[in-house]
Amino acid sequence: VMSVHWMRLNYSGRILMENLLTSPFFPVLFSLSVYLSCCLPYLCLDMLCSRIALVRRFKIQPQSQVTWPEARSCLRNIFHNHACFIFPLSLLHWFWKPLVCPKMAPDTLSVVVDVLACLLLFDMQYFFWHLLHHNVPWLYCFFHKEHHYYTAPFTLTTQNTGVWELLSLSFFTTLNPALLDCHPLTEMLFFVANIFLSVEAHSGYDFPWSPHRLVPFGLYGGARHHDLHHRQFRVNYAPYFTHWDRLYGSLQEENMKIKK
Repeated sequence: VMSVHWMRLNYSGRILMENLLTSPFFPVLFSLSVYLSCCLPYLCLDMLCSRIALVRRFKIQPQSQVTWPEARSCLRNIFHNHACFIFPLSLLHWFWKPLVCPKMAPDTLSVVVDVLACLLLFDMQYFFWHLLHHNVPWLYCFFHKEHHYYTAPFTLTTQNTGVWELLSLSFFTTLNPALLDCHPLTEMLFFVANIFLSVEAHSGYDFPWSPHRLVPFGLYGGARHHDLHHRQFRVNYAPYFTHWDRLYGSLQEENMKIKK
């Protein structure tokens, strides 16, 4: 009897999970919840930064402080863009291509390889997209300038962008798993990794455990790399890795001249 009861509960839980994953509301709720969850620890650090010297020690621009009006302005813009643009497009995508949940999960190696491949592909797309918007004045003025309003980035500035920028980058993140024919689980993990790394790059903090310190040979830029881009505008265009900036000659580290 207990075995039958457990099987029914397991089946009901699986059906509930499938209904949640295939809901048209899930992509927006998932994106927002993951993004805000990644932002929250850094926002707490921002609130403590002016009071605790140990926190301020790891801040890249310790003279800057995040104020509540700045955070509120970013949050208002983020919720507006998701409600007015991302959600309607998610509905269209759901209607055009409903999510089908395969019975078998992918193996661990496939997940790691596919997530890394998606990140590398996104890194390339964003580099050339970013480079174009910084070198064509009207593109920068009308579409990318809003993201550079803050020269000292903090986590909520990650998605503090205009509609065009948000939609185009969302297009890349949706396109890449489809191009690589990724499993839905892999696609979700790529979204989580992409959001986390984007938030970390805009966090304004450089910790001993930050990703750029864990990846060897300077292959990954991270928060300090992107923070310098917000201060100098024409360096460090790639969001994560450093190889495209090295090839183009726009890679710059602190207290170094631009390689041209």
